[in-house]
Amino acid sequence: MINFNNLAKIASGEIVLSEYSGDIKYLITDSRKSFFAGGGIFFAISGERHDGHEYIKSLYDKGVRQFVVERDIDISGLEGSNLLKVRSSLAALQALARKHREQFNIEVIGITGSNGKTIVKEWLFQLIVPHKRAVKNPHSYNSQIGVPLSVWQLNEQHEVGIFEAGISEPGEMEKLEVIIQPTIGIFTNIGSAHDAGFNSYKQKIQEKVRLFKNAVEVIYCKDHEEVDQHLANKGFSWGHHVDSDVRIIDVMHDERETVVNIRFGSDFSFRIPFVDKASLENCLHCIAYMLFKGYDFIAIQEGISKLHKVHMRLELKKAIHGSYVIDDVYNNDLAGLQIALDFLSHQKQHERKSVIISDILQSVSDQEKLYAQVSELLKAANVTKLVGIGSALMHYKVLFDIEAEFYETTSDFLQNHDLTTFREETILIKGARTFTFEKIVRALEEKIHGTQLEINLDALTNNLNFFRSRMKPETKLMVMVKAFAYGSGSLEVANLLQFHRVDYLGVAYADEGMILRKNGIYLPIMVMNPSEDSFEKLYQYQLEPEVYNFNIIKQLIAFLGNRTMRVHIKLDTGMRRLGFEEGDIDSLVDLLEKHRNIEVKSIFSHLAGADEAEHNQFSQEQAAKFKSLSDRVMKHLHRTPLRHLVNSPGIVRFPEFHFDMVRLGIGLYGLEASKQEQHRLQPISRLKTIISQIKQIKKGETIGYSRKGLAKSDMQIATIAIGYADGFSRAFSNGVGEVWLNGKNAPVIGNVCMDMTMIDITGIDAVEGDEVEVFGEHLTIIDAASRINTIPYEILTNVSQRVKRIYYME
Repeated sequence: MINFNNLAKIASGEIVLSEYSGDIKYLITDSRKSFFAGGGIFFAISGERHDGHEYIKSLYDKGVRQFVVERDIDISGLEGSNLLKVRSSLAALQALARKHREQFNIEVIGITGSNGKTIVKEWLFQLIVPHKRAVKNPHSYNSQIGVPLSVWQLNEQHEVGIFEAGISEPGEMEKLEVIIQPTIGIFTNIGSAHDAGFNSYKQKIQEKVRLFKNAVEVIYCKDHEEVDQHLANKGFSWGHHVDSDVRIIDVMHDERETVVNIRFGSDFSFRIPFVDKASLENCLHCIAYMLFKGYDFIAIQEGISKLHKVHMRLELKKAIHGSYVIDDVYNNDLAGLQIALDFLSHQKQHERKSVIISDILQSVSDQEKLYAQVSELLKAANVTKLVGIGSALMHYKVLFDIEAEFYETTSDFLQNHDLTTFREETILIKGARTFTFEKIVRALEEKIHGTQLEINLDALTNNLNFFRSRMKPETKLMVMVKAFAYGSGSLEVANLLQFHRVDYLGVAYADEGMILRKNGIYLPIMVMNPSEDSFEKLYQYQLEPEVYNFNIIKQLIAFLGNRTMRVHIKLDTGMRRLGFEEGDIDSLVDLLEKHRNIEVKSIFSHLAGADEAEHNQFSQEQAAKFKSLSDRVMKHLHRTPLRHLVNSPGIVRFPEFHFDMVRLGIGLYGLEASKQEQHRLQPISRLKTIISQIKQIKKGETIGYSRKGLAKSDMQIATIAIGYADGFSRAFSNGVGEVWLNGKNAPVIGNVCMDMTMIDITGIDAVEGDEVEVFGEHLTIIDAASRINTIPYEILTNVSQRVKRIYYME
């Protein structure tokens, strides 16, 4: 075990404090994910917009006692801690992981390439673990930070390490190679991912193969000629090429599986439970490895038959009795459990947090030590209750000293546990695939019809970071979560924004702010449409109203008496909607001077045409007017307020008008109104439904209300479980709208009904129950809006609240 004094030597650092004697057990790089404080060491990494040094005191308060920093900090209040100053905290983290790796003389498989790294890693792990004790990156932890965290898992029980490495620019792979130190490599393929960081495909391949500098052998597909040129001298290849070590002779498909005939000494036929090209390539990398290592045909085929699509995401879903479920039911290992607990710990909707887990199906020599670690993680994450399912958890239940129940099987749990006891809590459900925990998820999920809106939290984070990249570090950020967060779900989105430390939230009405406050949102909240009857809620829940005329401010003064409230002064500079005008400023200032309990937190206005270049002159006039009017107000205030003017398109197009804060709205949700940077944003929403019924229609028959749909020939139609009550507008009727089904577009036929819609699926291979995309990856919101001559905002905000939202992160 490496201790703090060892680290000082490894990282060539200067010890500033040395008052803590514990070992280094957990590596912390994100202050928000620091529930495992005991034995944790925090690496304060300075980023473009976040500086880890700012959070050292809060981590100390949580119990962390070991820190690595890059600059001098105030050490008062850090009694009993260890503090190491280094040139680079990231380099220190990598050096520590490198030293840790050097302690183990085992086989380590290094995986890189453009696509398929994570799938190959996960499948290879599934194939190897019945035979050897293995460890891998959790999820896709393959970056400059992710790889050290992954390699740190290595311990004396492991026989094989499987680590993927991803890079986005030259010079990165050398740093990962000395951490992973692979003895054998797998190069998946080369493609366009991260092209922007490299001059050419050739350079990208050259950089990636640096991972295999000291590897004995590298497995790759010889059909990729450019890869073959770099690896032929040390490669073990597979492919159609006649010189491949594992040669593909023939490939045959049916609906559900692929038979691959290969020649490797003798001829073999492998039955692979996938038909798509990417899955076949990924699986063949794994087969080639297993053949290279001498595994027999029967063992390989048995393992391949059990492979399944890798479930790469955590899903947050509404559940019964006001609860939430975190669905992570397809694998369970120690590192994956830690990531899932991270996600659980930053859900603030409920204080009570329960965990339902299965046995961890890892081959380890010391099961008691493994489950002791599980118990330690659950306690550190402040889990309220544990439900353990499996014989191993039953055997080691004495190790868990929190509220706990144990069951031998999933069926035992579902038959004997009263599910109504789950109320107003967040429930993490994490199990190995063989335990079929999806049955538990189905039992606990809120029961709503088959239409779902999927919200990609990773895409939302990408969009947030894009707009932050366009701001100066000192500029504050208000994010609008009004209108149910543009249809995406205010509470869930607000919780993520709070996790990512935005400065302000904006809502339309006091009730929206009240709900956020009741569910753990503590960020400042501006309310855009206050009314006299909402003042009590504003005061009770510390919400900050927008004040836009004398009527509302005088009502507020009368309500407050001597009490204080923060407000936001709206100025009308040309939108002609709400706000004080130029002639109001003197009277407004007079009123504010007399009533200093009205604390002006910000002064703001709104650009009317920020998204279109033709209005640039008008936007500049608005900005000049805003500065002039706000200057006049600020001269008479006893505190300096924030000023903000620009919205999402203004953030991109008018950096000179950012003032002290900007307001991010529709851009967060993946739509760049000015269309300048749409390619930099990711769509966060996918609306999908299911086919309820399929019918054969004869020529001349009519379909739907008012007989608007007419069959001009024999046709096949499907009724899908979405209608205008779900937000699928009647304007999509009669062929105006389309949906995406099994690779093809299917037009709407007849009128859209309240709860269902008919579509023409003639020539499309489909069955009842198939998934249908209304908008998302294949049919964009922009496309849908253009079909009915509206704007994407309307499409998003019209999605009914009865449609179930599923929030997920990769």
